[in-house]
Amino acid sequence: MSVTSLLADLRSAVPLVGPSLLACDFANLEQEVRRVEQAGAKILHLDIMDGHFVPNLSFGIPILEAVRRVTDLPLDVHLMIAEPDRYIKPFRKAGADMITFHVETVQNPRELLDEIHSLGAAAGVALNPPAPVDDVENCLDLCDLVLVMSVMAGFGGQEFMPVALEKLRRLRALAGPDVLLSVDGGINQDTIGPCAEAGANLFVAGSAVFSTDNYRRTIEELTSLAKSCKDIQV
Repeated sequence: MSVTSLLADLRSAVPLVGPSLLACDFANLEQEVRRVEQAGAKILHLDIMDGHFVPNLSFGIPILEAVRRVTDLPLDVHLMIAEPDRYIKPFRKAGADMITFHVETVQNPRELLDEIHSLGAAAGVALNPPAPVDDVENCLDLCDLVLVMSVMAGFGGQEFMPVALEKLRRLRALAGPDVLLSVDGGINQDTIGPCAEAGANLFVAGSAVFSTDNYRRTIEELTSLAKSCKDIQV
């Protein structure tokens, strides 16, 4: 599928809940992927951590390849790594449909966004809580996705930081309606509504989905809460 078709499909389906596989049961990875797919997920989120940019390790290319083999869902790959430019091609080859890197990790984000596009993937930038919106303003025209971290990147299960809401509002105003505006960290039944009102339309949810015994019910509930917000961007 082309990037244009992928993005059109995703935009038509917002609000989107993207289950984050960081929180799944890795002893049953294939089963977990199939469960969230059957539960109605339209996108999967994968967090790649290197122990340098973030003080933790998660998984890499072999896991991405394994997930790609068992699902046709779009794979939203979030690179929490220090040198993303070294790994764009391998992650794209392994099956990433969307690649997001942290603006803090590169000197010229425009060049890397262009490279991601040249490989046939959707491209995005991510912001940790301390990073200002100004850091991405000059490359928003090349972004298919902007990811606002509402926790510090590197660990699952953290509490939502309200500083993300003002960033979401400003980014929605700057980026316009076509950019997927994603938020990651502490997304649950209490926080998804305010994020939707602030302009987010892609909600990365890890523990909120995988800690429950009914993935479909949880995804439907979160989606409904996002849809109920009158100011959500669709």
